Parts: sequence; C-alpha cells; structure tokens
Amino acid sequence: MRLIFGGHPEMWGYIPSFLQDDDPRPAKEQFNERYTAGWHPFEGFTFDVDSETLRYPGDPPMKPRSVMMFRTETILLFDFSWVMIVQPDNSWEVCRMD
Repeated sequence: MRLIFGGHPEMWGYIPSFLQDDDPRPAKEQFNERYTAGWHPFEGFTFDVDSETLRYPGDPPMKPRSVMMFRTETILLFDFSWVMIVQPDNSWEVCRMD
C-alpha cells in the first residue's frame, strides 16, 4: 500500500506506478526493474534524518516536497527529481528519477 503525504500526488509523476503491492521486493528493486533508467544510487549526498535535510557539496540544502510510504520504506521526493528511499534502520539511498 502506498500513502502520499504533502504536495500533490501529480508531482510524483509515474514513480508510484513502478511500485506494485503484490510484488514482495523492496522499492529499490522494483524501481530498478520498472523505471527505464533503473535505480542507480548517487554518491556524495549527506542526509540528516531528524531534519529531513538532503545536502550535496556546493548545493543548497533540500527538504522533501512530498513523502510516500511503501510498506516499511519511506520514499522522499526532492527538487530536481531526486528520490530517496529510507529504510526502517535509517539507511538510505538517493537516485535521480526524471
């Protein structure tokens, strides 16, 4: 089940359609299979879980525009098509999905 908080569902574009509730795999694997460009984590970001602030050297800090819950994973949508998957243990990956 997917639940979206904040913003408008339309801002996610096709991203929610890549997640199938009857597929037991985590979001990362489903994105990798169904998104044309695949899921390719981008290195160099830092993320403060408590403030939900994503940072990349030389760029201004970013706050999520919208949040989607998918099972136990939290998926955050940031400006410039950055999508982050946060696991229950607070580990995370970020990928550009545009």
